[in-house]
Amino acid sequence: MRTLIVTMCMLAFLPLALAEETKQPPRITAADAKNHIGETATICGKVVDTRISRYGLTGRGKPVFFDIDQPEPNPVFFFLTFGTKEGGAQEAIDAYKGKNVCVTGTISQRQPSLPPNMFVADRSTIKVTPDAK
Repeated sequence: MRTLIVTMCMLAFLPLALAEETKQPPRITAADAKNHIGETATICGKVVDTRISRYGLTGRGKPVFFDIDQPEPNPVFFFLTFGTKEGGAQEAIDAYKGKNVCVTGTISQRQPSLPPNMFVADRSTIKVTPDAK
């Protein structure tokens, strides 16, 4: 009898546990990212500028910086990722430059003088979206 009661309680709370796991992070603009440092969110906007780092990481190659909505010298947000081993940095640039994207991850800011940013190790969290009309 006790087993039945415990099982029923577990089944009653299962939807609550699953709902928390599937909760989507909030969607915010690139300009608003500065107000969400340390939070997980989805930033959507147009990739307007790219830069390839001078230095690379062993096994990953050179990282590429993607400015969203506003280019250098005053970017409001950027994300950093790597190209594939086969295509290198240029492959990443070709995949996202000039396109609307949504990037999900933790927003950080290394220094107050730099814009908010996101390091994207898993490129499956970057989604190319249709152009806004």
